[in-house]
Amino acid sequence: MDAGGNWATVGQRSRGGRRVHKQREKRKGKSVGLRIGTLNVGTMTGKGRELADMMERRKVDILCVQETRWKGSKARSIGAGFKLFYYGVDSKRNGVDVVLKEEFVRNVLEVKRVSDKVMSLKLEIEGVMLNVVSGYAPQIGCELEEKERFWSELDEVKESIPMGERVVIEVDFNGHVGEGNTGDEEVMGKFGFKERNLEGQMVVDFAKRMDMAVVNTYFQKREEHRVTYKSGGRRTQVDYILCRRGNLKEISDCKVVVGESVARQHRMVVCRMTLMVCKTKRSKIEKKTKWWKLKKEECCEEFRQKLRQALGGQVVLPDDWETTAEVIRETGRKVLGVTTHARGDREREPSPVF
Repeated sequence: MDAGGNWATVGQRSRGGRRVHKQREKRKGKSVGLRIGTLNVGTMTGKGRELADMMERRKVDILCVQETRWKGSKARSIGAGFKLFYYGVDSKRNGVDVVLKEEFVRNVLEVKRVSDKVMSLKLEIEGVMLNVVSGYAPQIGCELEEKERFWSELDEVKESIPMGERVVIEVDFNGHVGEGNTGDEEVMGKFGFKERNLEGQMVVDFAKRMDMAVVNTYFQKREEHRVTYKSGGRRTQVDYILCRRGNLKEISDCKVVVGESVARQHRMVVCRMTLMVCKTKRSKIEKKTKWWKLKKEECCEEFRQKLRQALGGQVVLPDDWETTAEVIRETGRKVLGVTTHARGDREREPSPVF
């Protein structure tokens, strides 16, 4: 009810709620919202512009891409304001990329192309360090040695990242973590898909070992928005996003995007992340003596008189210059005042004292 005794409408209440929310956000400090995703494209050949258009349409800022099958280690524009950083050694298999919205390209500090299955980018966004890792795990039928090499590379990349920096790991793990989280509550939620397999257990073990959380599993979605791979009658969840457990609160949503045709079998997984930017402490401003007032005759005369009194009535300055300089500075502060850095205060060249 308002001051006039009328009941407020739903719209009025929501507008007021938004104002309060904005005020709270202002008190907390600045934040940067990001939409970060992952997608196994099967091949990047002929799909650059299509991928960029999808990212623009779905408002995705950063996308990790797997199984690109591009040979080389370069960065190139793919149109629509997006740039792709890629690495691959064979045009027939593997290959990983990270695609950035053009406005974030200047924020890239480091690119690590570890192998054709693991690469990472380090960005600095409003003072926050964000590490994005793209990975493609060996398929179930691959040799044990190849699987061990992948996990070793992923471990090495994760361990090289300083504790204070954000980490988002986006990988086609080719494994199922499964539905439910009994015994694994510290690293995953209940909303996986179907049964866990050996490769999925390796994902959970990695999360425990590295203090990470499997983001997909924390958000209750209908089955269609949890399935990341569809082929014929087969439906599975193999593409996952992981973040530090301590930063899980910065992710407000994560789901599978349906209705896109860039990839034939896989679907894009996207999470919404909000980086809280700490306010920088204002440096203490040094107050300066208003020496320019000595250009005024009355100020100059008062300063001379006060200085003589402070020096004990001596006309000739004492030999101890350090002591004399401090007396001059202190007298100047008392007689002339100091700056407050308010409008109108400005530093000027001092007039000669003697």
